Amino acid sequence: MRTYSLTVLLWSCMFHVIHMMPSQKRTNKHSHSERITGLSENGGKTLHRTKRGWMWNQFFLLEEYIGPDTQYVGKLHTDQDKGDGNLKYILTGDGAGSLFIIDENTGDIHAAKKLDREEKSLYVLRAKAIDRKTGRQVEPESEFIIKIHDINDNEPKFTKDMYTASIPEMSGVGTPVIQVTATDADDANYGNSAKVVYSILQGQPYFSVDPETGIIKTALPDMSRENREQYQVVIQAKDMGGQMGGLSGTTTVNITLTDVNDNPPRFPQSTYQFSSPESAPPGTPLGRIKANDPDVGENAEIEYSISNGDGSDMFDIVTDKDTQEGIITVKKRLDFENKMLYTLRVEATNTHPDPRFLQLGPFKDTALVKISVEDTDEPPVFSRPCYLIEADEDAKEGSIIGQVVAHDPDITKNAIKYSVDRHTDLDRIFNIYSGNGSLFISKPLDREETPWHNITVIATEINNPKQSSQIPVFIRILDINDHAPEFAKYYETFVCENAKAGQLIQTVSAVDKDDPPQGHKFFFELVPEFAVHPNFSIVDNKDNTAGIMTRRNGYSRSKMSTYLLPIIIFDNDYPIQSSTGTLTIRVCACDSWGNMQSCNAEAFLLPAGLSTGALVAILLCIIILLVLVVLFTALKRQRKKEPLIISKDDVRDNIVTYNDEGGGEEDTQAFDIGTLRNPEAREESKMRRDVIPETIFQIRRTAPLWENIDVQDFIHRRLKENDLDPAAPPYDSLATYAYEGNDSIANSLSSLESLTTEGNQDYDYLSDWGPRFKKLADMYGGEDSDRD
Repeated sequence: MRTYSLTVLLWSCMFHVIHMMPSQKRTNKHSHSERITGLSENGGKTLHRTKRGWMWNQFFLLEEYIGPDTQYVGKLHTDQDKGDGNLKYILTGDGAGSLFIIDENTGDIHAAKKLDREEKSLYVLRAKAIDRKTGRQVEPESEFIIKIHDINDNEPKFTKDMYTASIPEMSGVGTPVIQVTATDADDANYGNSAKVVYSILQGQPYFSVDPETGIIKTALPDMSRENREQYQVVIQAKDMGGQMGGLSGTTTVNITLTDVNDNPPRFPQSTYQFSSPESAPPGTPLGRIKANDPDVGENAEIEYSISNGDGSDMFDIVTDKDTQEGIITVKKRLDFENKMLYTLRVEATNTHPDPRFLQLGPFKDTALVKISVEDTDEPPVFSRPCYLIEADEDAKEGSIIGQVVAHDPDITKNAIKYSVDRHTDLDRIFNIYSGNGSLFISKPLDREETPWHNITVIATEINNPKQSSQIPVFIRILDINDHAPEFAKYYETFVCENAKAGQLIQTVSAVDKDDPPQGHKFFFELVPEFAVHPNFSIVDNKDNTAGIMTRRNGYSRSKMSTYLLPIIIFDNDYPIQSSTGTLTIRVCACDSWGNMQSCNAEAFLLPAGLSTGALVAILLCIIILLVLVVLFTALKRQRKKEPLIISKDDVRDNIVTYNDEGGGEEDTQAFDIGTLRNPEAREESKMRRDVIPETIFQIRRTAPLWENIDVQDFIHRRLKENDLDPAAPPYDSLATYAYEGNDSIANSLSSLESLTTEGNQDYDYLSDWGPRFKKLADMYGGEDSDRD
């Protein structure tokens, strides 16, 4: 720190009084002159002294001072200081009191701490001198600067600890890869402390670096990714212009060679062998082949194709995009009996060739593929993929309508039998001869019900039933003219009373279920009995419609309210079919424009209008009638009911009366009248479900009845059992049993026996009893027809 001696001397000279000499540099903001009167050696001349302000230069300090003592900066002094301690020096500004301290008596300035230029390169301070006694400034406050000189205490630092870069393989020498940058915190304007030079420590001889710019370049030609893909390069940055003693820093650069398409695909072998059963369906994969390409990504994508060979039309090859393999598949059906061996020439080609490397050779390769066909037991083969057969609608049962033909493709030529898949012919309308495949009809055909039948025929080898084939057969039913035309809809036709002759009152059309090839053609005419109808005529419009015309002027509802007009409709197919339709024509009242107003004949009897009094009278009559009906109903409910049986001779089949609401038709637990005619068939006694008895008694078992028991005795016994049993139902029912006796030749006509028999009764014998029983025979004899 000997350099500060000049500064101290400079500061000492700055405070001397210079007479009659202007200052070269004044930094004080104000100056004043002071007149001093006194005696001098010149004989009492008056002397003038000019007082100058502070004059400063910059101070310089070195950073990072590590000496044992504080670093001396300089000295403040004024010519007013007599050395008697009356003046006090004060320092303010950047770092005053902390970084920089001043001796207030002498004005010496020292740096109290180590300074770092990279943190702060200069400090601005202000100094003043104060009289201790008066407290006034003897010199104006002045400003000065302390500047920190740099030393080389910072090494260069790269912007990244690690760089990543890539470059295509096969690049030429000098191809830029990446630029690295290092910075030095030292002062670039002071010496070479911040001057950085780049060099390569690791990565030679593959790469080099520009010493000034830090750009890394390739140093070897034709570097191949397939040989080496990753490189690690270490770059050094050194300050002091790279001279010895300079500081340095390093960084790592990872460089990857990216792929280019510089390698063609190559098959690892020249010949491949595959086999396929002849039964393999189209699309079946047979095997995979792969050509190797050391490139990656799209540069390794390969397209496989069949260039030539006798199997190019029988097989195909597709590319698996995931594995870059060629998959050989069956293109058409194979036949061992026809050809047993196929040869293919397969070619593998790059899909993205690079024009820069085409001179290296063709980017494709070929291989030979041999495929052998294996024999299998094949199912029968039909002569067609499907059959279309036409059959007439009126074809007789057993008529042959067509034939299907199949054969065994194997060398053995096994016999074949034919059958119809009944799931496709549930009604069994068609059948087939198992030996020759001829189809014939088993039931009548109806085109109007089913115009098409789609059935399936199965051909099966007799020696091996597992080998079978199916074929669809479409049967079209040809139409015959077996339906007569009829009206297209129901027509509601009317004629106005004021109609004129020749007026069109209705247009009719017809429909036919048949479907003739030339289309429908209908003809309309009146039945022969009404060929010349006095009231209406029909006009055929020749377009499958006809018009109904009036033949006279005026019609009267009072004389004839409805006319029936029978019309014959013909078709023109063979054989000609016809039907008769009756058109109902009502006579109606119309307005002057022909709009219908009323068609009821009773309208003539009604008055044109009713007065208010008449309407009120009608309303009162209706109210009186309603009151009478209500009273009659109330009186009828209060009347005592007459006994059900007035006379003992009143014979009924089965009369049951309840005072409570029963279960309706399903209430059959009260009694079973069927036991009257068949005692052994009766059920055991059951409790009534519609009335809860007060006391539950044990059900008594009665003695069985024999077939020859007398009915009257049976009735008395049952009456006695019910009288003695208080729990016997019904409690409030009246049951009357009547017996006709055994003297009637017609036996009993009662329907009691029908309750115990499940079968239908045969009443044909009633027709033999004569005309007195004719009505009864008609009633019971027609039961079967009614049921049908």
